Amino acid sequence: MSEIIVGGKYKVLKDRYYSETDEWILVKENIAIVGITDYAQKKLRDIVGVELPEIDKEVKANDPVAVVESVKAAADIYSPLSGKVIETNQKLTESPELINKDPYGEGWIFKLEISDRNEIEKLLSPEKYSELIKQREGL
Repeated sequence: MSEIIVGGKYKVLKDRYYSETDEWILVKENIAIVGITDYAQKKLRDIVGVELPEIDKEVKANDPVAVVESVKAAADIYSPLSGKVIETNQKLTESPELINKDPYGEGWIFKLEISDRNEIEKLLSPEKYSELIKQREGL
């Protein structure tokens, strides 16, 4: 899998989209798989809890839908696209640290049935998200 390493420590995968609020989005046909980025999980540090969204919940782009709790802070997770939550990663209720261990894989948070594919165009490319991290970190 192709990736960009930003500042020598933050991994950005090239096969997905990103939001300015540090969610990644992997689009497969009409389904979006959503999680938080490597950058976000490293900033939060040790994740100790996750409040998952409700199944069948209709959400709009940028709505807060979940919460990730770490030893450092609690962070809202926003839906990057409008649609309906169709699945959540139940493994995270028992093992929230999966977000730290594998943010782009086993640490996914929810799946969304996309209602407006045009919103995908508003998301960030891997390159643009990498630039955003560089700006934040002064790189």
